[in-house]
Amino acid sequence: MTDCIRRRWRTLPPWTRVLLVVAIGGFLEGTGAHALDLARHGLGAYSSFAPPLQVFFSALVVLDPLVAVPLLYARPAGVLLGAVVMTADTLGNWYANWSWLHADWTRLPHPVGMLPITLFGLFVLVSALPPARALTTSRPVPVG
Repeated sequence: MTDCIRRRWRTLPPWTRVLLVVAIGGFLEGTGAHALDLARHGLGAYSSFAPPLQVFFSALVVLDPLVAVPLLYARPAGVLLGAVVMTADTLGNWYANWSWLHADWTRLPHPVGMLPITLFGLFVLVSALPPARALTTSRPVPVG
């Protein structure tokens, strides 16, 4: 981390730092998961989904790190962008997977798939407002 980032993070309450670290980790994990899908299966990785969802899930390789970077820099826009991206990601996954979830809901609590996506999406949404406020009201960090 650069000195500017360190100084900015030092001005934040500890609970805000924890929420940001968890969010950054989640978005970077999402980047890795989508990158792995694309590396293994190419652009057809999400071919079983509707075309708009194929494009969106592939775009998460770029969108997830675009959320992680402003979060790393402790910018309020990162928190709000994260809430938008995770809302779309969670809703898209529920829409795309509804038929098999409806047919066999016992597949939901599996540790890979819908459960972590849903839990992380809820975490990002529920925890969005307090860090956004803390990041907005934190002391400005002098540049230089």
